[in-house]
Amino acid sequence: MTKIAFSPCPNDTFVFHAAVHGLIEDAPKLEVTYADIDKTNYWAAKEEGPEIMKISFAALPWVLSNYQLIPCGGALGRGCGPLVLTKNKIKDATALTGKKVAVPSDRSTAYLLFRLWAQQKIPGGLGEIVVMPFEEIMPAVQKGEIAAGLVIHEARFTYEQYQLHLVSDLGSWWEEDTGLPIPLGVIIAKRELDGDKIAKWIQDSVHFAWKHPELSKSYIMEHAQELSEEVAASHIDLYVNQYTADLGNDGFEAIESLLGRAMKEGLVPDFDLKLLRK
Repeated sequence: MTKIAFSPCPNDTFVFHAAVHGLIEDAPKLEVTYADIDKTNYWAAKEEGPEIMKISFAALPWVLSNYQLIPCGGALGRGCGPLVLTKNKIKDATALTGKKVAVPSDRSTAYLLFRLWAQQKIPGGLGEIVVMPFEEIMPAVQKGEIAAGLVIHEARFTYEQYQLHLVSDLGSWWEEDTGLPIPLGVIIAKRELDGDKIAKWIQDSVHFAWKHPELSKSYIMEHAQELSEEVAASHIDLYVNQYTADLGNDGFEAIESLLGRAMKEGLVPDFDLKLLRK
């Protein structure tokens, strides 16, 4: 039995449905722990973490000595970045100078993108940055408890229900700034395991999901945290793409650019970028 941890989000359950349910010939039997990425980011940094995990690309610098990057099964793409939201419409980002902002994690790609964006767009600097469960951020912004919130996941599709205003789509900013896709979530595996074999059955599970999308629907909705089928389908369409099947050169360049810039700004520990491809 191989222990694996990934989130209950529709993109992850879509990707791993076939492997979890014994529909992929070469996949091992999987013991699944469903955990949001903010939890797996820290769990992976501990020695007792499971053999295979889904974490944020931003957490890689803390874990690459023990885990290898698997070049498929993750979330990386265009038009799928986190959003910065406020209660009232503001003229530009400098209005957030010295203000309190909530983020869903301080070890996530969303957080790195936010900090890199803020350094460029808010030269006077932010005020307090607080970590808050992502489902609490939009209500807190709506109530005026915080000046702005960084949101991820399905909040892209629901923030207008809270009468909130978009300050910046950090995915669009990143793509304009670099020309590269956005690295969000990545699959990692213990270094003593055969990474090529793991990549093969994960790729097979991805392709099976695309070929037979109807088979995974009940599994996806069982774990979809009260999302509607329409929102779950939009989530999958946005986060499961060509990079999920294979990171490719663009994918690796995006990861190296994000983590290289973050390392230069002191947002992540120093590490050898070559470990990303080993």
